[in-house]
Amino acid sequence: MSQYLQQFKQHWAQFQQQYQLDSQRAEQLYAQLAQAYAESQRHYHTVQHIVECLDLFHQVKAQLSDPFAVELAIWFHDVVYDPKATDNEAQSAIFMQQCCHDFIPTAIVEKIGAWIEATQQHRPSTDADLNFLLDIDLAILASSPSRFTAYETQIQQEYHWVEATVYKEKRAAVLRYFHEMQPLYQTAYFQEKYELRAKQNLSLSLCK
Repeated sequence: MSQYLQQFKQHWAQFQQQYQLDSQRAEQLYAQLAQAYAESQRHYHTVQHIVECLDLFHQVKAQLSDPFAVELAIWFHDVVYDPKATDNEAQSAIFMQQCCHDFIPTAIVEKIGAWIEATQQHRPSTDADLNFLLDIDLAILASSPSRFTAYETQIQQEYHWVEATVYKEKRAAVLRYFHEMQPLYQTAYFQEKYELRAKQNLSLSLCK
């Protein structure tokens, strides 16, 4: 995980420099984010997930209308994560608003908060930037076979407290939901590059 923490830190330094964030505030925010994503109950929702999302973000950044908002949403979208809770996205949005309301315009803070909440259901949007955010968050489904297997293990570790047969049934329902989405990805970029591979990964997982 140390390699991902280093990349996490590098991405944050780049973000701070590009948008000229106050250094003291930037250090404070970084400390809060790094601490949150290192919590012991996390196995998938860690700095690795954020780094993987940010790597994809930089591939599509030029296609976004508001790249600042999309990137900030990525940084904060899983900042609150309790596997036993049902309101992690709403709580993450609140956390972001509390951290950023005094140096980001209210309208942008509210937009980012709504986007973070939208990562709970992953429903298609008329907002192109939000569709990119949702696709980035789900890109793990189109990862290499080895990464997808590791991802499935990480998710299972986060739900270790759930009885095995119950977990298998619930997890299959989630994967089936994504497998049946037509299309799974909402942007042309992700459809062309990742749709087929994601559906293949999901099919194989559901057959196990």
